[in-house]
Amino acid sequence: MPAADRVRALRAQLRAEGLQACLIPSADPHLSEYLPEHWQARVWASGFTGSAGSLLVTDEFAGLWTDSRYWTQAEAQLRGSGIALMRAGQAEVPEPLDWALAHLPRGARVAADGRVLDLGTARRWRTGLEAAGLELELARDPVGAVWTDRPALPAAPVYEHLPPHACRSRADNLAAVRAGMRDHAAQWLLLSTLDDIAWLLNLRGADVPYNPVFLAHVLVGLDEARLYVATGKIGEGLAHVLHGDGVALRGYDEIACDLAALPEGAPLMVDPARVTAGTLAHAPRARLIEAANPSQMLKALKTSAEAANIRRAMEQDGAALCEFFAGFEAALAAGKRITELDVDERITAARARRRDFVSPSFATIAGFNANGAMPHYQATPQSHAALEGDGLLLIDSGGQYLGGTTDITRVVPVGRPSRAQLADFTAVLRAHIALALARFPDGTPSPALDTVARMPLWREGLDYGHGTGHGVGYFLNVHEGPQSIAVRARPRPEQAMRVGMVTSNEPGLYREGQWGIRIENLVLAVEGERTAFGHFLCFETLTLCPIDTRCVLPGALSAEELGWLNDYHALVRARLLPWVEGPARDWLLARTERL
Repeated sequence: MPAADRVRALRAQLRAEGLQACLIPSADPHLSEYLPEHWQARVWASGFTGSAGSLLVTDEFAGLWTDSRYWTQAEAQLRGSGIALMRAGQAEVPEPLDWALAHLPRGARVAADGRVLDLGTARRWRTGLEAAGLELELARDPVGAVWTDRPALPAAPVYEHLPPHACRSRADNLAAVRAGMRDHAAQWLLLSTLDDIAWLLNLRGADVPYNPVFLAHVLVGLDEARLYVATGKIGEGLAHVLHGDGVALRGYDEIACDLAALPEGAPLMVDPARVTAGTLAHAPRARLIEAANPSQMLKALKTSAEAANIRRAMEQDGAALCEFFAGFEAALAAGKRITELDVDERITAARARRRDFVSPSFATIAGFNANGAMPHYQATPQSHAALEGDGLLLIDSGGQYLGGTTDITRVVPVGRPSRAQLADFTAVLRAHIALALARFPDGTPSPALDTVARMPLWREGLDYGHGTGHGVGYFLNVHEGPQSIAVRARPRPEQAMRVGMVTSNEPGLYREGQWGIRIENLVLAVEGERTAFGHFLCFETLTLCPIDTRCVLPGALSAEELGWLNDYHALVRARLLPWVEGPARDWLLARTERL
């Protein structure tokens, strides 16, 4: 069914239910980044497949709000649907709530599936609508009423993350989280975010694409813990192990009954950014204590043992990339036809041959020339490019290993890149090096570090629309908090940069319709020097893969920048040589030559 027909069916359902509008966010009951097919309501209704966006449908209007990463993609995918692209972030484009307040009549009823609407958004909409004489209804799911072939919930089994890759015990994790609860005088903690649950209980799954997590809720008490998960997903042996650690199993839907059974005034700790209004609606008698989940910071601060495992995972990942790039360049030199889809297939196959590999950590982005200018471009069988002619190929990829999660972006030449492309590549490399060399006081708000990377670009009148760095999990979500190196982020206390945080370093530059450049490594915050002025931190670069020096404009790097690049390549060569042989070894040696 075309998107236009789905919107028509949804409008008919709205009229049948006496509703004037429907808000459809990109979310599930766990506020996941990557959604099981069952919860991809916005994709189903609009046809837009980007990972971020909200759809608002009324009887006469349908609009899809998404940010600059997806404008080109959304414009193409919404064509013919009758859905307007609302370019979120542009000054003249109102937020969905502001649009609703300006266009809906007094008394209008707006539906949103409360099961997938985060608490903060639900409160903001309810307050705004009620002040204008409108109503928000969270117990309605108009999309579900017309989505007749909706996929079932995933049923992949849950498994245990074990030593030596699991470096903290389940008991230790529970004790640390309970200490955080006591700091807030909470008797209960509700966890709905899947990476928090997987980390807390040393469990992993495959219910969500790319992230090794499973659908569940957890209710942690000071003396007990309850795991709410679908029957059959946890085997008898693992259930016995969990029971021994004080974790009781409940059915996935039993969370509603147990929340409703909490005593009047029971102090329930929730993270308002990580729980949905629909889930919390089942706990009307509890006294909410709103604070960041303790597990957010605990899992962000990698232990020395976890850091050591991540370094080993990086060696496996780097060796896979050497194998991939050696074969890729040989195929290009031989005149073989290669497409963006081939890049994805080849790079995933190379990783799959490495020790402890589990899966890709996100969908590979392989964008040639103009396609590389879309930061979240995704090649499909229906729409992709062949690597023909001259230009730049951007490859953003990553892997999930038992001992860590990887995320790397490299840009490589195809044919003979132009001088303008080399100049842009060099500018982005200088931005990357600036952050890699940063020294900063312990506890510096992570958003403040964004300007360090942008300064070399700003000096040339250049910029990019996305953040510079996101936190990365430990065999968990490739995007995690609390830290975020993003100039537009609102700094919060928990976003302070601390020793043990793994973060991406990925400045970029995008010329729409021409080419895109992004250079990404993962970095670990480590101890720096202690001086009379304080305790300083610096970054250890974890990712091990050459940066293609054929794209560097000769003479454009300072002595310090050139020194960093040569030192990095010496490190990459020393760490990866034991893991490669044949053409991959030859490629590594050639691409790590000193400049």
